[in-house]
Amino acid sequence: MDHRYRRSRWVFVCLTLVVFASAVAAQQETAAVPDEGRGFSFLPYLLGYGFIFQLLAIVHCAKQGRDRFWIWILLIGGLVGVAAYVLLEVLPGWSEVKRGFTAPARRKRIAMLRAIVRENPSAGNYEELGDLLVQQKKWGEARDAFDRAIAARNDLLDSFYWRGVCSFHVGDDAAAIRDLQYVVEREPKYDYSRARCFLARALARAGRTDEAMAAFDRLVESTTASESLVLAAEFYAANGRAGTAGELVESILARRETMPAYQKRRDRAAFRAARTLRRKLRRQAAATAPQPVST
Repeated sequence: MDHRYRRSRWVFVCLTLVVFASAVAAQQETAAVPDEGRGFSFLPYLLGYGFIFQLLAIVHCAKQGRDRFWIWILLIGGLVGVAAYVLLEVLPGWSEVKRGFTAPARRKRIAMLRAIVRENPSAGNYEELGDLLVQQKKWGEARDAFDRAIAARNDLLDSFYWRGVCSFHVGDDAAAIRDLQYVVEREPKYDYSRARCFLARALARAGRTDEAMAAFDRLVESTTASESLVLAAEFYAANGRAGTAGELVESILARRETMPAYQKRRDRAAFRAARTLRRKLRRQAAATAPQPVST
């Protein structure tokens, strides 16, 4: 089951339970009030159960990797803080939540395509099946679908690229390197240089460090994507090029200041990884710095 769909469904169930509990409490309270003084207002019960909305918002903030100051705002601000969080952080990313609700339709389409390819095993049907399985993160099944698509038609780079990505995720580095090299040789900046990034990572994981170093060097020259640059910086830091890694990290974090809000949300995980790597590099530099000689 798609993780975004599970999370969206969990939030919907929790909100439904909160509203139901509030309605029950309101009904019990109004039943205890004499008829002549009975009046109903939902606001007191909403405020009374406000801590549940705070808890849900804090869980969402932690899972999505939002900035830490939001947790303090949610704890101190109550429902006002929750409202601010929803307006500034949740609603701008509503398109991601909506995509989560398409998971049932996607699973239905996958089942339909599996039936279709039995009668019509065309490359196009297998490519669509593979794309949907990639979205479900079913890497092994997706790789099999792209295998069959390539067997029927081997002139599309996209099928080789995604088969290489699937091989990388299932840990078959040799197969990933073979497909990704084929793609990069023909189109070096394929998928905004992500093909080169996956190739460099597969080479590094396979122990081919020199080739991986050269691949990361070419990647840094060809992309400005924060995620790819952070991965390159982490590789440099782990292989004796801490200075280069530090320069990359500082350039990534400096670029954040001029990015529009939607790009900051998109690259939030990369910025968090960059800050973590910067702290690690500073600790390493402090540990290796020469100590002053006492007289």
